[in-house]
Amino acid sequence: MTALPIKPEYGPTLGRLLSPRWRAASAPVRGLTVAVLALVLAGVVGLALTLQDAKYSHGGRLPFSFAYRDLYRVAPDPGGFVRVRGGFPNGALKYSFAVAPLRLPAYSGEQTAEVPLFATGLVRELAGRYQGFAFRGEGRTKISNTSSGYQILFTAQVEGQRVYGRDVLLLPPGRGVREGVIATMLAASTASKQVLSPIEVGTTGVLLRPMKSLAFG
Repeated sequence: MTALPIKPEYGPTLGRLLSPRWRAASAPVRGLTVAVLALVLAGVVGLALTLQDAKYSHGGRLPFSFAYRDLYRVAPDPGGFVRVRGGFPNGALKYSFAVAPLRLPAYSGEQTAEVPLFATGLVRELAGRYQGFAFRGEGRTKISNTSSGYQILFTAQVEGQRVYGRDVLLLPPGRGVREGVIATMLAASTASKQVLSPIEVGTTGVLLRPMKSLAFG
C-alpha cells in the first residue's frame, strides 16, 4: 500500500519514527508487542459492548420491545413474557423489570374509563401475590412524550427485604383495544438514594431505561 503524501512540516509520521526500532527488535519482542496490542484492542471492544444497551423484542399478536442496561435476563414469572433483574453483591434483589400480558374484558366505553376498573381487581391480585403488600396509590402516568399509562404503586416484602413497587398498565391506542402489557418494576428500598418511594421507581436510575423505551410495534 502506498503511503499518502504528507507535507514536510507535518512529518515524520509515528510509523516512520518507530520503524527502525521495530526492524531492530527481536522476534520475541515483536511477538510480545503484537500480543499486548491485541489484548488492548480486545479490552476496548469489550468495554464498548458493555456500554451498549441490551434489547428485548417480543413478536406475536402484540409485538413490543424495550432496552436495558446493568440488568440480566432471568426466567419470567408464570404467565409473563420476560423479566430482567439486578442484584446486590450478595445476590439479593436490587432491581426487577418484568412484562406480562394485559387483557381487558369486553367494554363499550372509553379505554381511559375501563383501565381503572381493571386496576381495582389487579390491586387485590397484588395483595395476594406479595407478602406485606401495602397499596400506596394509583392513577394515570406519563411514560414518554408519546406514551402514557395507568400505574399502581405499592410497597411489599420480596426475597426478605422491603421493596418499592410500581405496576404500569399500557395499551396500544385505539377504541376498544383490549390487549396490552403490564410492566412490573421493583426496587429495593436501599437500592438508590434517588428512589425514596414507589412513585419514583422507573423515573431514574437503572429502571428508567426499560420503562422509557418500552414501546409497541
